[in-house]
Amino acid sequence: MSHSHGGPTADVSVRIAWADDAAAIAGVQVRAWPEMYAELLPADVLPTDVEAVAAQWRQVLAKPADARNRVLVALERNRVVGFTLTSPAVDPDCDPMADGELAEVTLDPEERAKGHGSRLLQAAVDTLAADRFTRAVTWVNAEDDALRTFLADAGWAPDTAHRELDLDGTGATTVKQVRLHTAIG
Repeated sequence: MSHSHGGPTADVSVRIAWADDAAAIAGVQVRAWPEMYAELLPADVLPTDVEAVAAQWRQVLAKPADARNRVLVALERNRVVGFTLTSPAVDPDCDPMADGELAEVTLDPEERAKGHGSRLLQAAVDTLAADRFTRAVTWVNAEDDALRTFLADAGWAPDTAHRELDLDGTGATTVKQVRLHTAIG
């Protein structure tokens, strides 16, 4: 089956996720997380059951806790190849009316370096602006140079906040994170 590429923007898009996307989002997550967290978490704590993860996504998509909690999906034709979440920022030093948070820019490992991440990021910022936020924040692992560089190139900068995240609840596996921010709107 051959198909021709009609330029770099052919058949790629980003939209707000629908409840029907739950299984596809779960699939991306289950494929991406072992790679994203390989250095940090033992494989046996990562979710492998797409159906169980999809059930959680169905709830998130059907009944968001806040109208400004949004899930965006990157599509190639009609296939979900990545997702991101936007919401009011919950950090104590943030203003949930002015500060929006970007979480989980997650791409299918097979679909990297095709521009989906940049499109998702741009759509997320546009969505946060439409939701009347004036600043966006995101937490990144201090060691994740690729993501930090990607965000820096898009105009995000460290805002001096940092935290240590306890990944498994026991204190045995922690990751240092730094917060980046950018003005929007």
